[in-house]
Amino acid sequence: MKLLPQCCRLQVLGAALAVCMTIGFTLQLLGAPFQRRGSPDRLPRLPLLPGGGAEEGGPSSPRPCQPRRHIVFLKTHKTGSSTIVNLLHRFGETRGLRFALPPRYQFGYPYPFQAQRVKGYRPGGPTFDILCHHMRFHLPEVQKVMPPDSFYFSIVRDPGSLAESAFSYYRGVSPAFRRAGSLARFLAAPERFYDPAERGNHYARNLLWFDFGLAPPAAPGPAAVGAALARLERTFPLVLLTEHFDESLVLLREALCWAEEDVAAFRHNGRSPRAVRPPAPGQAAGLRAWNALDWQLYAHFNRSFWRRVEAFGPARLRAEVARLRERRRELAGRCLQGGGPVEPAGIPDERIRPFQFGQAQILGYALRPGLGPADQQLCTRMVTPELQYKDRLDARQFGANGSEGAPGAGGR
Repeated sequence: MKLLPQCCRLQVLGAALAVCMTIGFTLQLLGAPFQRRGSPDRLPRLPLLPGGGAEEGGPSSPRPCQPRRHIVFLKTHKTGSSTIVNLLHRFGETRGLRFALPPRYQFGYPYPFQAQRVKGYRPGGPTFDILCHHMRFHLPEVQKVMPPDSFYFSIVRDPGSLAESAFSYYRGVSPAFRRAGSLARFLAAPERFYDPAERGNHYARNLLWFDFGLAPPAAPGPAAVGAALARLERTFPLVLLTEHFDESLVLLREALCWAEEDVAAFRHNGRSPRAVRPPAPGQAAGLRAWNALDWQLYAHFNRSFWRRVEAFGPARLRAEVARLRERRRELAGRCLQGGGPVEPAGIPDERIRPFQFGQAQILGYALRPGLGPADQQLCTRMVTPELQYKDRLDARQFGANGSEGAPGAGGR
């Protein structure tokens, strides 16, 4: 075989190397399109805590950091968000932080958030530390009441189950749900019952998309939806998943640089098990199709969530989730009569009895009798429902006459 001169061999080798580098660089730039994607109806169902990859490669010890005290939580509907609000309430109250509070219990929902709806807000006046009650998100107005270094986060849920919960809870206020009467009948022909112009029907379709302050794209398509989701991701560096709630709490704890104790919480606003009827597989697929924008939003943040898990380290996450669950079991045994949630009739103290709305009973917690002063304070904070806790914070911050005092004054 005839050999090439040395100079030619070097030229060929250099050209081959250049081609390999070009291909590698192109794959880096276009890596996302080459990743395995689920079809619109079949998002890959990842294991509870995926192994491999960063199994032992996550950070072995947390980086030094300062606990975040400026926080915006977009409280979405039917996602377990009331539990997150409880831990934010507790964190802020025990540190005398200043909450952005609505005059009643929501910030003019379903209308977009407006700064003027925050109790005590004055243009050019001091900002607040924590914003966490129901609103339809509108970033420019939120930025008027919150400091520039605020950390934004939210929580999402698979619309295959979220929409079933919304149907159960909002059947009385959504004309589309009310006319249908049953979930099966609604799913058989949703367009027959749904009119987007009717008040209350935002609960009946793409509720997550609505809560995030998005409007249906004028020209639906991957480009418009992708651009909207990219904007959200720039605003919300962390979005939790209802289906992986404890893992979410651990990731939240790290993002906020809080102590493990700060994210130990009991579940709030849960339905009685007798009222929970998970949708059949066919129904779940139908709900995802009807709520297609919510499904794309959920799929987007599902992927970003698992990227965070890999960066955190699945082995480390498993260990922290186990500690969190053990701490919750310990607190339940220490605080709760019966060790878990009970129906409202079993809660004699109306100050910790959850508000009942819709047809399904909302569970709460009864405290064990004879708690000592320290346990009484801790346990009461952990079981106080959102509405009563908001009133408690309002009284601490504004006093009985409704005028704002110094942060931390009048704490109970």
